[in-house]
Amino acid sequence: MGISAPLQAGTERGPASCRRIAAGPGRAGGALWGRQEQEGSGRSPARLGGRRPKRSRIPLAAGTPSPHRAPSPPAPSGLLPRRGVRRRLLGGLLGAGRLEEGPVDVEPADHAERHGQRHLRQPPPHVAGGDAERRGHGHGHAATRREGPAPPPRAAGGTSALTALAVGVRVLNCALVRSSFVPDEYWQALEVAYGHLTWEWAQRLRGSAYPMLLAGLYKALQLLGKDDVQLLIWVPRLVQAVLAAFADVKLYLLVRHLENAETAKYVYFCQLCSWFTWYSCTRTLTNTMETLLTIFALYYYPIKGSKMGSSCKYLTLIALAIVIRPTAAIPWIPLVFSHFLQEQRKADLILHNCIPVGLVTLGISLITDRVFFGEWVLVQLNFLKFNVLQNLGTFYGSHPWHWYLTQGLPIILGTHLPFFIHGCVLAPKRYRIFLMAVIWTVLVYSTLSHKEFRFIYPVLPFCMVFCGFSLKHLKAWKKSAASFLLVSNLLPALYTGLIHQRGTLDVMSHVQELCKDSNQSQAFVFIMMPCHSTPFYSHVHCPLKMRFLQCPPDLTGNESYIDEADVFYLNPLGWLNKEFYNDTLLPSHLIFFSVLEQEISSFLALKGYEKTATIFHTHVPQGRVGSHIYIYRRGLK
Repeated sequence: MGISAPLQAGTERGPASCRRIAAGPGRAGGALWGRQEQEGSGRSPARLGGRRPKRSRIPLAAGTPSPHRAPSPPAPSGLLPRRGVRRRLLGGLLGAGRLEEGPVDVEPADHAERHGQRHLRQPPPHVAGGDAERRGHGHGHAATRREGPAPPPRAAGGTSALTALAVGVRVLNCALVRSSFVPDEYWQALEVAYGHLTWEWAQRLRGSAYPMLLAGLYKALQLLGKDDVQLLIWVPRLVQAVLAAFADVKLYLLVRHLENAETAKYVYFCQLCSWFTWYSCTRTLTNTMETLLTIFALYYYPIKGSKMGSSCKYLTLIALAIVIRPTAAIPWIPLVFSHFLQEQRKADLILHNCIPVGLVTLGISLITDRVFFGEWVLVQLNFLKFNVLQNLGTFYGSHPWHWYLTQGLPIILGTHLPFFIHGCVLAPKRYRIFLMAVIWTVLVYSTLSHKEFRFIYPVLPFCMVFCGFSLKHLKAWKKSAASFLLVSNLLPALYTGLIHQRGTLDVMSHVQELCKDSNQSQAFVFIMMPCHSTPFYSHVHCPLKMRFLQCPPDLTGNESYIDEADVFYLNPLGWLNKEFYNDTLLPSHLIFFSVLEQEISSFLALKGYEKTATIFHTHVPQGRVGSHIYIYRRGLK
């Protein structure tokens, strides 16, 4: 009957029942082969010399006869060995290490449409430990199927190694950013946590959630007896760096799950190369925390093809981001709307996810702000009134409507811009919702007069996904393009992090030295700079008397209102003579930008001030900001 040699050897040594099975044409043999095929074995009986039957792509339900042969009546009891014995016996005879069970994995519909053919594939990378899939594309290529998924420890080890790498990179990132960006990284975070509140907090425009997290770090350091000024400066930034590293890993895992390890690798590379991400991700800015929470939420967003989607998780993360900064809702409006349209059980989404998450988060926000301010207040509503309805943000500057399109987005993307455009063309259709989020966010912010680079920072991770697609699809120029991205982003990242606008932080090191002086109680530091140019007590950590020029906006509608800083710069010399009419009121130290020195030189000479330090600040001085910072000390007469 054409029985193969291995099977003949097995029948000669096996029991009588097994010899009857191996004889082939009997009912018992037919029933056994039918059962094996139903159970999803990876081996075919065609190895016995017969013709290989076509395998069904859809797993057969238990008890369903095979479509490739007529159903056989059940074998008489006692003729067949037990099920476990049969499986081990046939596995050994046919050379199979193990028999696979479960349904055959079939490519998703969108992948089949792209390649014009449905074919088998391995388990996805997030199941198989991140190994790259080997697939057959087109006609004439056989699909390669692994015997089983890779062991879980291997996947865990790969993710752990990636996380360790990401943490190491971001800690280095933190150490190489020693410049100042905007005052809010101190005055809406560290200074508030330390206990110094500006006018925004008096007007209940800012939520207390983020400063309270930083205050918790300060309190922990105090309880441990480690509240040194350097730890107060660096620990919050290191925590921010670690969170940024976890966000990088989440972005990688998201793309690996949706696509493959190769695409995820290029997206991760683009994320690490981004000069603006390097410049911003370790700073204590609410915009930075908003961006990180956006990435975490994106990991759980139920985009088409994702098996990790969780409405409750991603909505909770969005809600937390909104509590920290209400503008975090802007990029998510098209994403949540798209999810709602695609959701079949819309009522369940609203009743079981949106409403509970919203109520719990709102309650937490109200309670924390009640503890912080001492009264019930909804800061998100106040923030909306101030920045959108009243548009009072123009007090700090205004820009043309096209600024984000012509300057904002191109500058933060840098040399990623052509790759972003290229990736938008290549990316699969399901990623169009990410592009819609970018466009929507830029358009919404363009309607506001006051514009800053950091406002659109949360859309940068979306852009990196498209940049990764672009790099992956480049062929001959892939290595050259990657090298170009690395070098072209490394230079601005190092320059802006180590050189540009570093003087306002370096000057605080000189102020810290006054805390060690025996005459500390007599010291009085006056910072004559545009308001909030430097940090304050969070970078000094001692009861040193200090003062800076104030600049709160007018909330009463007085059109002739001028803040203290503007009054000072209108006539610096006259203001100083009027403010310090008595020598007993004079500060012991004056700190100001170099552009002011000539204008107040007569006052400095008359009052006996001498220059004690010159600190570099920037190569691009403009307006009231000079290239250097001077420290003058009043001599004793």
